[in-house]
Amino acid sequence: MASCCPPSRSGSASGPEQPITPGGLDRDGMVVLPGGVFRMGTEDADGFPDDAEGPIREVRVDSFAIDRHAVSNARFAEFVEATGFVTEAERFGWTYVFAKFLPGHLRKESPRPEQTPWWCGVSGASWSRPEGPGSDLDGRWDHPVVHVSWNDAVAYCTWAGKRLPTEAEWEYAARGGLDQARYPWGDELTPGGEHRCNIWQGRFPVRNTAEDGHVGTAPVDSFEPNGFGLHNVSGNVWEWCADRFAEGIENRSMRGGSYLCHDSYCNRYRVAARTSNTPDSSSGNLGFRCVADV
Repeated sequence: MASCCPPSRSGSASGPEQPITPGGLDRDGMVVLPGGVFRMGTEDADGFPDDAEGPIREVRVDSFAIDRHAVSNARFAEFVEATGFVTEAERFGWTYVFAKFLPGHLRKESPRPEQTPWWCGVSGASWSRPEGPGSDLDGRWDHPVVHVSWNDAVAYCTWAGKRLPTEAEWEYAARGGLDQARYPWGDELTPGGEHRCNIWQGRFPVRNTAEDGHVGTAPVDSFEPNGFGLHNVSGNVWEWCADRFAEGIENRSMRGGSYLCHDSYCNRYRVAARTSNTPDSSSGNLGFRCVADV
């Protein structure tokens, strides 16, 4: 299955689970969506049948509230300060970073997965040091937090009094009220030549022309929101969902694509597209947003 995403951690063991005290629900920055029935999935010729994007089926969701954008570095820092939480990337001691973002010595010394050699397993990289030792979040506090595992995201949600969205909730929200459109804004990727999301332009993984204005992550509220007022449900960073990707496996679903997705290789920035990773995995293009019951 072609994907720009890194492989899983391949069975490594994480540290002990950290108890998190649930906090009160803060609806600031959320939008309440009424429940309803929508047509989920796709039979798009550009889709990936092995990802089980189809068939198209009618799905009902109850009313729920959802974050207007992915959880930012600033918000995740509040969580860490309040709880002392240590992410799995920090406990493992490494996480995956896109090779072209690294200085030469880190590119040379960091191991690369054979099947996705554009990723490096960088020692010391984490949510607060996205490119490893020597990097920081200056100028990126309003960017989405990355290098967070599914388990980390669940811990944050517990603290925030929220939860991760189901895939049905995520897709319902991402569609923004449109029926079976390919993207949150319609069927054309760049209507009138306007970029509507943060994805790769150029030839992956060699050259990114950054015609959309971004090489790596973009601020969480970049680009025009969809019809429900949600930002960056296509591109920027993958977003964890609550569901298992398929029956009988531990992998959790990821939605939305990222700044590394490109039409020639991984056009999973379509609203019906999906992929997965193990709950302990993390990378520099993977974040999350939260939902809450109403």
